[in-house]
Amino acid sequence: MLQTKTEPIKFTLSDLEALASDNDDKKYELIDGELFVTRSPHIKHQDASGNVYLSLQNWSKTIGTGKAFLTPGIIFSEVDSVIPDVIWISYERLAILLDDAGHLTGAPELIVEVLSPGTKNVMRDKEAKLKLYSNQGVQEYWIVNYLLKTVEVYRRDQAQLKLIATLRENDVLTSPLLAGFSCQIQQFFL
Repeated sequence: MLQTKTEPIKFTLSDLEALASDNDDKKYELIDGELFVTRSPHIKHQDASGNVYLSLQNWSKTIGTGKAFLTPGIIFSEVDSVIPDVIWISYERLAILLDDAGHLTGAPELIVEVLSPGTKNVMRDKEAKLKLYSNQGVQEYWIVNYLLKTVEVYRRDQAQLKLIATLRENDVLTSPLLAGFSCQIQQFFL
């Protein structure tokens, strides 16, 4: 019998709407039509996300040019819809990219993902999401690892996000994107 190669199924936003329910504790994301389903993360994951959010939001309140958000929905296309852990977006971009349903329809300046253990989770954040965010024009991408207590910082260079530093607990995170922002990495893991 001759076997034929079948193309993988590509999911769309319509498929996500059919899958997700209001009482569901799962997170559904699409990257190039591939469906990623995750459960509620570990409490240390949530703690790190909250600490990153607080650091960015406290800085944002003093600067007044943008805002941090926890787990916002970003719809880049019919086959690319994600829920990053934390973002920072300027008010200027927010006014342009927010749809009537409260989802962003384009790239914020900064996206932060907190790694969850497991090969598939790591590959999603370090490969699939890195590529997606790079292609969509995200200016900076932080990958926070609460197990190793590190932050990988990717910045846009020649139209691509490139790893510029892996920061450890005693290092201080600053960013040319976030003028005046400064935070010791250990603050994300207290």
